[in-house]
Amino acid sequence: MNHITSQNPYFGTDFFTFIAVLAQRAWGFLTGSSMELTSDEIQMLVLVGISISGALVGSFLMLRQMSMLANSLSHTVLLGIVLVYLYMSRFSHGDHDHSSSLNVQGFLLASLGMGVITTFLTEFLTKVGKVQEDASNGLVFTSLFALGIILATIFARNAHVGTEAIMGNVHMLHREDLKLVYVICLINAALFLLFYKEYKITTFDAPLASALGISTTFFNYLLMIQVSAVTVGAFRAVGVLMVLALIIGPPLAARRLTNSLGWMLCFAALIGALASIMGVALSRHFLSVEQVALSTGGLVVCCIGFLYLLVIFFAPRTGLLFKFYQMKNLKRVSEK
Repeated sequence: MNHITSQNPYFGTDFFTFIAVLAQRAWGFLTGSSMELTSDEIQMLVLVGISISGALVGSFLMLRQMSMLANSLSHTVLLGIVLVYLYMSRFSHGDHDHSSSLNVQGFLLASLGMGVITTFLTEFLTKVGKVQEDASNGLVFTSLFALGIILATIFARNAHVGTEAIMGNVHMLHREDLKLVYVICLINAALFLLFYKEYKITTFDAPLASALGISTTFFNYLLMIQVSAVTVGAFRAVGVLMVLALIIGPPLAARRLTNSLGWMLCFAALIGALASIMGVALSRHFLSVEQVALSTGGLVVCCIGFLYLLVIFFAPRTGLLFKFYQMKNLKRVSEK
């Protein structure tokens, strides 16, 4: 915590004062004023990084109708986390530095491995076992998630590994957490920029992709690995369950705003980032004004739901109000 300034300018602020202070500090940073990050700003930056990364992978998941597989991954990653914890507790021998290093690397590798295993088992049951895709998803993720819970209950009941992994704890984030989140975010952004054409073709026209020699299976697995990486970066902040809302919610809202893939990716990232800032601001508001400590991750998810409702009602062309006035105008024309 020595990297975080001891005097937090956000202490005691309500929602709008929080936003004003944030704007002032952001302007000071852009104009070259040196300042240390506060705990609130670290929370915002981590959540914004997770939201942007989740929005990118979530957009392609939704367009490929693979949202259920993201739900599977958000559950099965727990098994990888528990296995890494058991390995650490057995072989670290109290070496704190080695344990901390193994923590991040081990969780990342185990979760990526669980992403591949989950995808393989799901496709195996679907293609070889002739099981419906939604049924195979449900069977795989419930089985692996149940195994993770059983192992956590038997071997890690005193470590609270399950609580933090499932629910997250955004208030325990440190400056070091920014590195992992933004490395994952930059890697995801780079992959989508590098393979934008391939992702677009395999998403919208799989037969054409096969005819052009582009492997749909390869990019499916690559996308699942990216989803697993996002889940790893998010589990300390929002856990392995609420991250699903950050992956699926913003793309759902963005899809109602545009028919362009590029703009959809931009809108999804913007909606996720806005919800993250609003969630942290609301958390500080309730703590300062109402003296009630609420889950910041939970508030971010609620903000995503709120923004989605706004889009449903007010989106141009697809919003309910637009359709209402359109029908009203058509009725007037028909009456004339």
